Amino acid sequence: MQDSNLNTTRRALLKAAGGLALATGLPGTVLATPDQERHFDPRPGDWKSYEVVTKVSLQHASGPSTVWIPLPSIDTEWQRSLSSNWTGNATKTHVQTDPHYGARFLVAEFDGRVPPALEVVSRVQTRDRAVDWKRQAPGTETPEDLRLWLQPTDLVPLNGIVKKTALTITKGARTDEEKVQRLYDWIVLNTFREPKVKGCGTGDIKTMLETGNFGGKCADLNGLFVGLARASGVPARDVYGIRVAPSAFGYKELGGKPASLQGAQHCRAEVYLKRHGWVAMDPADVAKVMRQETPNWIKDPDNPVVAPVKHALFGGWEGNWMGYNFAHDVRLPGSAAGKVGFLMYPQAQSNGEAYDPLDPDSFKYTITSRAL
Repeated sequence: MQDSNLNTTRRALLKAAGGLALATGLPGTVLATPDQERHFDPRPGDWKSYEVVTKVSLQHASGPSTVWIPLPSIDTEWQRSLSSNWTGNATKTHVQTDPHYGARFLVAEFDGRVPPALEVVSRVQTRDRAVDWKRQAPGTETPEDLRLWLQPTDLVPLNGIVKKTALTITKGARTDEEKVQRLYDWIVLNTFREPKVKGCGTGDIKTMLETGNFGGKCADLNGLFVGLARASGVPARDVYGIRVAPSAFGYKELGGKPASLQGAQHCRAEVYLKRHGWVAMDPADVAKVMRQETPNWIKDPDNPVVAPVKHALFGGWEGNWMGYNFAHDVRLPGSAAGKVGFLMYPQAQSNGEAYDPLDPDSFKYTITSRAL
C-alpha cells in the first residue's frame, strides 16, 4: 500500500517525458548485492509435450452447480493445443467458444444430488521463442486480422490517461520497434511486482495510471504494456496461461511446480511488428525476478541476476508455459457474474453464488502437469 504523498509524486513524474525519472523511485526497495551473472537464453528448438490435469471437487456445494474450465485453444508457431478430455459426474457438459477471441472452455453442469466432481486432461506441445532481430520475417496477418488487437476492452481503455501516457513515452519514436522498446523499458523501470496482490491482479490499467500505483502482478503489468502499445498504434495482446514446468535456466520464479500448479497462472504479451510478425514480450516477469528471485528486492534492472531475463523477454520466452487464450471480457453462459475480464482460472458457482477462483482450497481445485 502506498501513501498519498508517494502517489502524488508518481502522478507528477508520470507527466514527464517518458516517465523514466521513476527508475529509482520504487517504494521500499533495497539494492541487492550483485550476484553472479546468470544465464537465461530461450531459443527455438524441439517441441516439448505436456499433459495438464485440472481436478475440481466443489466444497459445500448446495443445489445446482456449474463449473467453467479454460481449455488450451492456441495453435501457433510456439504452441500446439492437441486435445482436451474430461470425466466426472456432471449431468451435462459442452465446450463453448468465445465469439470474439476464440477462447474455448468447458461448461459442466451438476444437478446437486451428489458432490460435483470433474477432471479435465489437456495435452499440448510447446517450445521456446526468440525473435531474430537481424532477420526480417513479416507475419501474414491482414489489417482486418489486426484490428481486434487495436481495440479497447473493459479493463484496457485506450483513451484519456492511457493515450496520453502512451504518446508521452513513445514521442519521437520512428518505428513500431522503437515504440515497443520504449514501452517495455518504461514498464520495467516504473512498475513493480506486488506480492500481496491476489492472483494475477485485475488488469485495471486506467486505475493504475490515475492513482500512480504501479504495483501489481502479470495481468496488471503486462496488461498495462499491452494497453499502452495499442494506444500507440501497435497491435498487441495478452496471452493467458499457466506455468507447467520448472525453468531450464534455474530461475525459481520463472517456472511451475508440476505437482501443484494452483497459483502458477501467468499471462504474457505479444506485439505485432511489421518486420517480424507476432513477437513475444514479458516485462512482468522481469519485475517478478527483480522482486522475488533473491532475498532482497533488486532495484537495478541491469543487475546480473535480472539483466539476462530483461534482455531475453524482449522478443522471447521459455516454453515451460501453456497458453489458454487471448480473450478479454469473456461471457460465461449461466454465470451470475455475467463475464470475466480474462479467463485463465477455473470458475464455478453453486446455487447462484460464485466461488472465489483465486482461493483453490475453498473452491476446491488442483492443477498438475507432467512431461510426456
